[in-house]
Amino acid sequence: MKLSVIILNYNVRYFLEQTIVSTRQALKNIDSEIIVVDNDSKDDSCEMMKVRFPEITLIENKENVGFSKANNQAVAIAKGEYICLLNPDTAVTADTFRYCLRHAETNKNLGAIGVYMMDGTGNFLPESKRNVPTPKRSLLKLIGMAKNKNSYYAMDIKESENGAVDILAGAFMFMKREVFNEVNGLDDDYFMYGEDIDLSYKIIKAGYTNYYLGGNEILHYKGESTSRDSDYLDRFYGAMKIFYNKHFNPNVMLKTAVNLGIFLVKKFRGNSADKRKRGDKEPKEAYLLTENFQLLKMLSEVIQTPLHSASKAILQDKLYSDTLFIFDTEYMPYSQIFMVMKAQKNRNNRFRIRPPGCNFIVGSDKSDQKGEVIVF
Repeated sequence: MKLSVIILNYNVRYFLEQTIVSTRQALKNIDSEIIVVDNDSKDDSCEMMKVRFPEITLIENKENVGFSKANNQAVAIAKGEYICLLNPDTAVTADTFRYCLRHAETNKNLGAIGVYMMDGTGNFLPESKRNVPTPKRSLLKLIGMAKNKNSYYAMDIKESENGAVDILAGAFMFMKREVFNEVNGLDDDYFMYGEDIDLSYKIIKAGYTNYYLGGNEILHYKGESTSRDSDYLDRFYGAMKIFYNKHFNPNVMLKTAVNLGIFLVKKFRGNSADKRKRGDKEPKEAYLLTENFQLLKMLSEVIQTPLHSASKAILQDKLYSDTLFIFDTEYMPYSQIFMVMKAQKNRNNRFRIRPPGCNFIVGSDKSDQKGEVIVF
């Protein structure tokens, strides 16, 4: 078998469904499998899996064992020559896995591959490509002074380019299964956050090269599985402490500086997170990109903004503002949807997607808050 796609789920039933349907489309004609691990979700994720996708391997954990342990469980039973760790709040294009395979098959020293990730607003996620987060780089990032080529993010490689990078994001990590096993997989010391940094770093320390591929895009709605609250901050910065102690053996002065920086940022971000609200103006108009008039009728009953059916032609050479776009993936493929989102971003537009064969739309207007699901 060529490829095993591993999806770890926790309480994101509708986003998971979109991830799976887009992944199945992208795996067409590839000898592959999908493995879903559920970390004791309290929603109906597992029931949905059994009804909608009975052919997919489902591991139902009876407790939340964290990111590392759950993914290691799946890799242990995976059959693919390659594996791809994929978040349950993503959507991929029809060419995503073929694109990675083409690059992997021509690179003998391949470590892991990451791709261009955008959030639900169409904006690039800089964690798609990062440098090793040394204590110095991380401290500069914490205080907002990380905007050069030697900073926390790998800014020497353009978003649309391909190139070697140190650190990739766990939302999408593609690699040979034997490389994953050679570096002993994900470290169970990390419950959530930091494990992708640790895995990326172990891979390059083993002599392999990690690559960022900017020529293929995926959608990653951030903040779906966890809230950006004080628990998130504790786990994230706790994970960074584990990473520093494991790989850098910091002295007392460095530990003190790192702990002080973490304390100040947690205090600032914790207070500001409590105050953040959507705050954006409501859309003035809404367009459903589809040829399905029955879908238009059903969505018109649940969308507050007056909804109009439209073709792709309305998007040619025109920028919109204060507009809600709803994309029917049975009319527009994900690759075209992503192009529109990038072109229409940062103009107070909102984007919602109806996955193929589904009775809901999903989207997110802020990468640090939970998104929206509307069932019709």
